[in-house]
Formats: sequence, structure tokens, C-alpha cells
Amino acid sequence: MTYVAGSHHVTLSVGHAQEDVDFHTRVLGLRFIKKTVLYDGSAPVYHLYYSNANGDPSAVITTFPWAQAGLYGIRGTNQAREVLLSVPSGSLEFWAARLRDHGIESVFTDVFGGRRLELRHPSGIEYVLIEVEGDPRVGYTGNGVPIEYAVHGIYGVGIHVFDQDRMVDFGTEAFFASGAVEEEGDRARFRVGDAGVGNWVELTGNRTDEQGTWRYGAGAYHHFAWNLDTLENQNEVKFDIEGAGYTDISELKDRTYFKSHYVRTPGGALFELAVTHNEGGWDCDESPEELGRAFMLPPQFEHERDSIMAKLEPLRDED
Repeated sequence: MTYVAGSHHVTLSVGHAQEDVDFHTRVLGLRFIKKTVLYDGSAPVYHLYYSNANGDPSAVITTFPWAQAGLYGIRGTNQAREVLLSVPSGSLEFWAARLRDHGIESVFTDVFGGRRLELRHPSGIEYVLIEVEGDPRVGYTGNGVPIEYAVHGIYGVGIHVFDQDRMVDFGTEAFFASGAVEEEGDRARFRVGDAGVGNWVELTGNRTDEQGTWRYGAGAYHHFAWNLDTLENQNEVKFDIEGAGYTDISELKDRTYFKSHYVRTPGGALFELAVTHNEGGWDCDESPEELGRAFMLPPQFEHERDSIMAKLEPLRDED
């Protein structure tokens, strides 16, 4: 029986590397777990990874800082837009004050019966902190955020779409939507799979913005990754998605830490079907205690280390 085991990670195209590290570690208090490069194409671009305390699948944000290359994206419709993060119940006042101290504007909202705090990454990407009672994932406290306020992990993905029905059809026909579809105003949402946390898909009807960019470019969401758990299940899910007629799906990509297929959904958002395989994981090339400290390269790029490093932005990730 095929299934989705929950979310795996979020990947964004952001601005400059240093402002991205500072935002995720010094502001949001996340753990810096990996510093490597984009594996696709010839342009050397950082690939930076952040997580909660344990680097759980469903708790990782990764970024490509594209501003150095002068490549910028457009946030629009038919595109993933909001990074939805789970925080402890009763923590939003702490976060509003912390963001204010760092010069970041935020606003409280109430959506689907729950309290939220909306803010923006320095590159403009929308983030939403959502209070969740009883989330078992452990927040990271190494950057000065107390455990009772620390980010648990991913809540889900916010997607702006011209036609919500086509995405609901995709979810119910081919992508393991579970439970009823909830609606509120111009929004609809459903869960993917049976995971208790981290698996919401929220759809905002948007027929006014221009089409968002799907390529790499600073300031735009790139893809949302789902955890397929095993390579066997991943292959069967890919086969079933293609069998349902959604054939815009990639060959298998080896990302060292996980292996993935990518599928373009009818709502425009790019979904990744990821598996942390036996040879992968965040600690396959660094010890668990030293994650994120060294600049890691896959074997095929190691002979180019000096030239790659010379082309990347200087990066200070620790005080």
C-alpha cells in the first residue's frame, strides 16, 4: 500500500547568504545543520539547511541564496507562497516581541480557528507561525530561544492558486489527501497522509496576482518536499501519480542526504518526493554534534572545492 509519511523539508530561493543565516538562526532560533551547494547546473550557489533540535523530517528548511548571481523571482499565483511553521501554544507574544527586537514587522491573524503570526523573510517570502498544542517535535534552544517557545517544525505549505478545485482533485485522486477539505473565505485546506503534524496543504484562491516564477530566483518559494519513507514506496507512488495522468515528474535525483523525484502539481507548486535512504541522513558526512560547521561537497565536486569557494559569498555563521 502506497503512502506519504508526512512532510520532509521546505526549499526556498532567497537573497544573500548571510542575511538568510542570520534570519533563520539569530531570529527564528533554528539549528544550522548543513552547508553545501546546489547540485544542479554550473553556477556555484550555496544550499543551506536549518532544522529543529533533531533535524526531523518535517522540520527542515533549506535555501538557495540567489542574489549574488543577480537572479530574482516573482511571488504570484499558481505557486507555493507561505512557509507555515508550528510553534508551541501560547508562544506568539514571545515571537512578536522577538521579531520587533530584530526590526521585523509581524501581524496577528486568526485562520481556521487558530492563532497565527505573519512575517516576512528578508527576501520577502511569507512566513507564518502557527500555535499548535501537543506537537511532539523538539525545538532547538542553542540560539537563545527557550524550549517553551522554540519552533517545532513545519506545519504545512501555503499555495496560491487560480483554481483551487484542480489542486483538491490532485490531492484526492493522486496525493493521499485525508479527511474532509475545510473551507474558510478564499481558503481551503486538507492534510496529506495520516501524520499527526506537518502535513497541511492550504490553498488561497488568487486570481489577481501575476503568475509566480517556477525557476530559481531570490524571493520566491521553490518547492515543498514530502517524506516517502522508503525507496520502494517512493517508486510506487511515482508510478501511481503518473498512472493518474500527472506525468510532469522527474527522474530520481541523488541529493546525498536523500533521494528525490519532483512533480509539478496542477496548482503550480513543485512537490518533491523525498526519501532519507540508508546511506544518507544529515550525519552521513558530519558527526551529529558538528552539523553545519564545515562546508560539505559531494564527491563529484570535491576536486573543484577551491574554485567553488572562491565564487561563493563569504559566510559567517557563528559569533
